Amino acid sequence: MVEAEQPGRLVPSFGPLAGLRVLESARYVAGPWAATYLGEFGARVVHVEGPPFGPPYADPTRRLIPLLPGGAPGDVVSESWVQYARNKLSVGLDIRAPEGRRVFLDLVRESDIWIESSRPGTYDRLGLSDEEVWRANPRLTVVHVSGHGRTGAPERVTAPSYDLTAQAFSGFLSLQGQPDPEPPMRSGTALNDTVTGLAAATAGLMGHYGAQRTGRGQAVDVAQYEIFFVLLENLAIDYFMRGVVRGRHGTGHARLHPYDVHRAADGWVVIAAPTPDRWSALKAMIGFTDASYDIGEYRLAHREVVDRAIAEFCRARPGAELEHLGRQHDVAVARVFDIADIARDPHYRSREMLIEWDDPVAGRVKGAGVAPKFSRTPGGVWRGAPWLGQDNDRVLGEILGYPIDRIAALRKDGVVGEDPPHGPPAPGGPRPRVEDG
Repeated sequence: MVEAEQPGRLVPSFGPLAGLRVLESARYVAGPWAATYLGEFGARVVHVEGPPFGPPYADPTRRLIPLLPGGAPGDVVSESWVQYARNKLSVGLDIRAPEGRRVFLDLVRESDIWIESSRPGTYDRLGLSDEEVWRANPRLTVVHVSGHGRTGAPERVTAPSYDLTAQAFSGFLSLQGQPDPEPPMRSGTALNDTVTGLAAATAGLMGHYGAQRTGRGQAVDVAQYEIFFVLLENLAIDYFMRGVVRGRHGTGHARLHPYDVHRAADGWVVIAAPTPDRWSALKAMIGFTDASYDIGEYRLAHREVVDRAIAEFCRARPGAELEHLGRQHDVAVARVFDIADIARDPHYRSREMLIEWDDPVAGRVKGAGVAPKFSRTPGGVWRGAPWLGQDNDRVLGEILGYPIDRIAALRKDGVVGEDPPHGPPAPGGPRPRVEDG
């Protein structure tokens, strides 16, 4: 944890990205998570959110179920928002209004990276095209996150997209689950959104590095489906060079063996021993003696015999014992952890991957920590996810230098808005979930 926010200091100085200025006006997970990730390593992140300045909100992530209750009746906040919007400053700003666009361009002038995730063409229609923002700040890196990219087949560019559709269109979904006729199995989390967020954060840093060298900013077109596609190993080479359309293989792997999930006496474990030395170690561990299976190609073609021997060995032993045996024999064995297992695990705790912080609505919360770990300038969490417009006065006053009367006029005209909670944050300790708002 870094030092919590203090009066008189807008953002604490910490992490390898201290001094980096990020403007973010994205929605849902991918774009906002990119900005949050930069903020967890010290960047100053200003999240801009338009009207309505209250439920149901322009950013529906604030009320994405499940919800946590706040400290007063009616105060609720999404668990997703609590996790993925921490370390941000919030400004409620209507950029559809001419004065709102002027304020936004002032924020552009005070930023190094702008991250947005609208459908292509949205900001052009609002008078905030890339060319317009570069007139305000020629060094700005603009990161556009969308489902299918800003160019290409028009029917794709304009189509709606979510994590699930990106999993499907990228080819990722075609590889997950049991073979036909069983359906493909989607990822259990919004994996494409979060991976795309990491890619967008990296792209923003690369663009900023280029702008520092050249003095000129540029736009980065981050398409969700493309991020997954380039992570699918040699899928494309398999097809273009050998004509292979790779399919689904259940819990096993098409080319690596042993490399699978097995039932232990008290749950599930994975065993990975695809290299010659690890296979020799696994043989010794389970007492498998047939030397003909030492040839990788033969073992892959006759995997049922080996799988049966591994399955019998695992079924007779609890997962913790199998992990212990794996360490003794230098074989990669791991129990399949759920979050209850993770919460009890000493390794997670020792590496501070389960941390607590204060949320301005939900109060004291506990969730995932920050990774990776930097030796001299670690990242951390200095504040919870802000309520809408929580930082209007300080951002407009301290970053943009607006006088009090101008801020008051913007608020009176509805250009700037906020939605503070009705009471103090909820007290710490376990609380029931609120499934809908």
